[in-house]
Amino acid sequence: MKDNYISDDTFDTVNFTQIALAGGEYENCIFKNCNFENVNLSGFKFTDCEFIECNLSMTQLLGTAFREVAFKDCKMYGMSFCDCNEFGMSFTFDNCSLNNSIFYQSTIRKTVFKNSKLIEVDFSESDLTACIFSGCDLSGAVFERTNLEKADFRNSYNYTIEPSLNRFKKTKFSLSEIQGLLRQLDIEIDENS
Repeated sequence: MKDNYISDDTFDTVNFTQIALAGGEYENCIFKNCNFENVNLSGFKFTDCEFIECNLSMTQLLGTAFREVAFKDCKMYGMSFCDCNEFGMSFTFDNCSLNNSIFYQSTIRKTVFKNSKLIEVDFSESDLTACIFSGCDLSGAVFERTNLEKADFRNSYNYTIEPSLNRFKKTKFSLSEIQGLLRQLDIEIDENS
């Protein structure tokens, strides 16, 4: 891959499934309404970039670097973030659909997931210390041997987390969704008592 360096550029309504994105490093760039579906982004570096209303579903991310990257209103089905370059990896997700994506064994401390669909996302063996899940649908999301210390689930819903399989310390939950921690115990909770 050619080592291009592109900074302070905006890509608006580009279909990268038909026009190849030049390989290399992108800094302080904005990608708006672009289609990356099934595109190979392996080895690319994105620093201080924004992806707005983009389709990134099924992109290949082997060694891809995301550093201080914001995703807003993006469709991101089936992405394997566990394949990314973990050095300096940091991003935020606002109103994104990350269904069936994989964060297996990823260290993504302090990541903010806001108003996003995280249906059947795999967070197994990940470090989610101090992550914020605000207004997120976590139906079928997998948490096994996951570090959830100081994570905040207070405004999210539909999660099932087995307490004996995960690490908790100062993890925040709302009383209305606490059944997500008790669901696997097959007990009945009477809210009227």
